[in-house]
Amino acid sequence: MSGSRRSLLLGGLAVAGAYFLLRDGIPALRSRFASLEFTALDRPSGFRRIAGGQTSSGGFDPFVGLDADPQGRPDTSEAQTAVEANLCGTLFAGWSGDPDVVPIASFSDYNCPICRITTRRLAQLDDVAEGGARITWHELPILGETSLLAARAALAADRQGAYAAFHDRLLRSPFRATPEYLQAVAADLDLDHDRLAADMTSEAVSDRIARGLALRTLFGFAGTPAIVIGRTVIEGDVDEATLARLVEMEREEGPPPACLRA
Repeated sequence: MSGSRRSLLLGGLAVAGAYFLLRDGIPALRSRFASLEFTALDRPSGFRRIAGGQTSSGGFDPFVGLDADPQGRPDTSEAQTAVEANLCGTLFAGWSGDPDVVPIASFSDYNCPICRITTRRLAQLDDVAEGGARITWHELPILGETSLLAARAALAADRQGAYAAFHDRLLRSPFRATPEYLQAVAADLDLDHDRLAADMTSEAVSDRIARGLALRTLFGFAGTPAIVIGRTVIEGDVDEATLARLVEMEREEGPPPACLRA
């Protein structure tokens, strides 16, 4: 074979290899061949953290944006006590306790770029009708004042039955939350803006944010995104194959110990 033909062939193989790598992604290859490893958590007991090799930052810092301590963040002292007294009920508030449905808790921030990816992946698992998984969405506004503003707006929208739509809209938007933008979103979703504005500063919304922050303290989350699938804690990005695999593992092992009734 001539040198030019050999170079052409090798070049074609390299292009093909690059195509399949880009199509399937490095995380997909990693999750396909690597085994899952876990480390037990000392606190809260009965939970475990997934060890290295299954998360990928996708080019971003998986713990992007640590506490900016925005003005107006609710105090968590009372919430901390309440969360520890009813950990399962708070963590998996949207789960009925059905042992055939895997409970999942998602913690995200609207200013976190990776959260936009993980939320889309998780949403595909949120299907009780198929006997799959049930997700409880927690707001974890730790990236500044616009994060807190967006979290309050989403939870206020929930009081009008529009959390999912508002949550999805904020995660798909390239803009950071401003009062004007939130008003436009509320109008597009046919929400009562005056009620939304009032609910954003309500005690009920503050309590929900405080519970999310208290759960973060209890589990020691470094940042967002953070996910709890049954008894397994994940921080950072995680691919679809690993998510599906963890759901099946948790289904086989049964409800997490914290959710077993005495």
